[in-house]
Amino acid sequence: RIILTLLLLGFLSWIVLKSMYYPELFRSIDTKHLLVKKLIETSPNKQTSDDKFVIQIEKLQKYMETEEPYLDSSLTIHKLANQLNLPFKDISILINHHIGKHFFDFINEYRIKKAIALLENPLNEKLTILEILYDVGFNSKSPFNTAFKKHTGFTPTQYRKNIL
Repeated sequence: RIILTLLLLGFLSWIVLKSMYYPELFRSIDTKHLLVKKLIETSPNKQTSDDKFVIQIEKLQKYMETEEPYLDSSLTIHKLANQLNLPFKDISILINHHIGKHFFDFINEYRIKKAIALLENPLNEKLTILEILYDVGFNSKSPFNTAFKKHTGFTPTQYRKNIL
């Protein structure tokens, strides 16, 4: 038992040490990334990079409005980056530092705008709040209500009653 326990303890210690010294083995993490703040500050031509980000913001907003990727309830920043053919890091910097929002707040803003349009349309009067939240890309009622109230100041039910 002692030998088996020592072997097991040695093996577990080896795994822990390997994961500490080589995290990319286990999580595909590139430990050589620079901090975003340093990337933005050390940009060689700040004016050119600012123009690049303005163009990318316009591209992102146009894509969000025309293609409506936010309707996919499993949308991630990686999927959005692939759809836009932009590096994941650029999308992250764009949304977090230049638009000033977290990814899910950015996506939820578009979802709530779509939900408001559905609630205000008299043809959708028979749609339930649950159907609307699934239609706009939310998976459950609680996050939908929270995001809706944050954006409008009302719950979806209160909002619907106010517009009728």
